[in-house]
Amino acid sequence: MTSAGDQPIIVVPCYNEEHRLDESGFLNLVMSGRVRLLFVDDGSTDGTLTSLARLRDAAHDIDLIELSQNCGKSEAVRRGLLEAINRDASVVGYFDADFATPAEELLRLIATMKGDGHLAAVFGARVARLGSTIERNYSRHYAGRVYATLASLALGVTVYDTQCGAKVFRTIPTFCEAIARPFRSTWAFDVELLDRLLRGNASVPGIPEDAFLEVPLNSWRDVRGSKLRFADGLAMIVDVLKIGINRRRGALADR
Repeated sequence: MTSAGDQPIIVVPCYNEEHRLDESGFLNLVMSGRVRLLFVDDGSTDGTLTSLARLRDAAHDIDLIELSQNCGKSEAVRRGLLEAINRDASVVGYFDADFATPAEELLRLIATMKGDGHLAAVFGARVARLGSTIERNYSRHYAGRVYATLASLALGVTVYDTQCGAKVFRTIPTFCEAIARPFRSTWAFDVELLDRLLRGNASVPGIPEDAFLEVPLNSWRDVRGSKLRFADGLAMIVDVLKIGINRRRGALADR
């Protein structure tokens, strides 16, 4: 395996994405020369792996990890990020396989990160505003606003959109430590990761709030076929509440 060096590596977790995978879109993305893609097949049972192998064989800047069984999105992302770090990438990230976030928006997040050495993480944010094209189901939008409010309260910082599937990170020690162990949550892992980055641990300091940046996306669209069920949404809320409780306990213990 070749070293990625300064070329960002973006992890794309995939589970049964055969009918939603935009192969030409991903090929065009790597043709920009500004990013490498690392697909993680999370034990798919359809033709996803065949499609991913075809992508890998078609472009030098596309790689593939195959997980023998379904581990869940959080673990698929984590394993991909660990591999990206092993390849010495200074900037890594993850991106949803359905292309809900356009390629040019991902590249804009990467450029924002590279343009400001103070930043440790840059997240896309689905903010509907004049001049933007954010096509989102109304019920999911309002549910997302409630969830984001709970996440902000749990984390003690104001964050607009924890669940947008386009995020990039600088591979500083705190980030490497944050993904060194599995996440407790499958669907709320974005919030759990942010909590780990903010808090740090005995080995590494937490990242200051001003080193995080949310960038409003100019374009985003809901893509049919989401695997998030109602029960998963409830589990996400429970997980976020647990994060808030644990964070509060940690603060009290430090007094």
